[in-house]
Amino acid sequence: MKASARQSNQPQKSRFTSFSPKQKRVLTWWTDEDRERYDVLICDGAVRSGKTTAVAVSFILWAMECYHDTSFAICGKTVGACRRNVVQPLRSAVAGLYKVRASGNVMELSRGKRKNRFYLFGGKDEGSAALIQGMTLGGVLLDEAALMPRSFVEQAMARCSVEGAKIWMSLNPEGPTHWLYTEWICKAAEKRVLRLHFTMDDNPSLSENVKARYRGMYSGVFYRRFILGEWAAADGLVYPMFSEQMVVQTLPENLVRFVISVDYGTMNPFSAGLWGEADGKWYRMREFYHNGREKGALTDEEYYQKLEELAGDCPVRQVIVDPSAASFIQCIRRHGRFSVRKAKNSVLVGIRHTAGMLSEGKLLFHASCRDTLREFTLYVWDKASGKDQPVKENDHAMDDIRYFVETVATGGNFSFR
Repeated sequence: MKASARQSNQPQKSRFTSFSPKQKRVLTWWTDEDRERYDVLICDGAVRSGKTTAVAVSFILWAMECYHDTSFAICGKTVGACRRNVVQPLRSAVAGLYKVRASGNVMELSRGKRKNRFYLFGGKDEGSAALIQGMTLGGVLLDEAALMPRSFVEQAMARCSVEGAKIWMSLNPEGPTHWLYTEWICKAAEKRVLRLHFTMDDNPSLSENVKARYRGMYSGVFYRRFILGEWAAADGLVYPMFSEQMVVQTLPENLVRFVISVDYGTMNPFSAGLWGEADGKWYRMREFYHNGREKGALTDEEYYQKLEELAGDCPVRQVIVDPSAASFIQCIRRHGRFSVRKAKNSVLVGIRHTAGMLSEGKLLFHASCRDTLREFTLYVWDKASGKDQPVKENDHAMDDIRYFVETVATGGNFSFR
């Protein structure tokens, strides 16, 4: 039930002295005339620009000042991401202002006799919309909204039926054809949307050295999106940051943690790379690449023998394999030498992580890996598709590298099982 909407109540501005002007606008927009003009707040722009924390704190202050005994939703790509990116920093930011009780995926905030419930949801796929369906909400916060399915976002927005309900979003840009951009940001004026665009300069907690480091992490379309905050189309080479400086003639002697990554193919090319780590960098030491159309298809057993030859005397304890290659995964397990793990296969996220590691100089390639070096010069975005996807050609070494990066180098815990 909505309490008396005492919109004249101002948040304690002494708590916000360390916020930038853009962040302060987010924190206070619901206390001034903007509250009557807008139903939706969208904060988009660069990474590390301070938008997520400002949006989360403002959302909580608004909910607690204007409502009592009301349900709200805080949504992330997953519930885990929601806790990590929103709830944990939020609890620190409002410490001492509200009493917080959490149980499962529900957080209750109270101050005096006033209390409200905040439900946590993950919008990871089309089925997620059913999780939030049927709720009656006073408002919803959607973090990383551009990564969520349209069905989930629209269902969450439809749940906000309490009088005076508002929707809050924070997100990094995607392509210019993304529905959130075309349907909400481009039509902000007609849809009662307040859109605030952030850059890293809007985050006063970042030093110039940190900003420079982040600028060096991205190139091409990812630089335009995550540093400049543009809704830019993917065009040209997928990895324009790749250069001759990433190719080595000799390998370090202190290589450890050996891994093989595999993109499986029968008639399509089969690509496998042996990796070793030294001093925080991963080296593609050597590779095996076989095009079944040109040289004839091999059996799983024959491919396994090539895997043994690729490993050589290196103590490879884990093989990362294309998750669709069920028969080859079983073949590896039958032989018992290697622990096998299905690769994470989120294409765009994997490409972004790979691009980041390349930009930071954390992926290096021995000159003998000729098919990898060839594919880097041919792997391009499919501009004609209108979507963020590469052309499905010259992508087999690129896929096995992406599997390695997303599953081992950045995407999860490295374990020897």
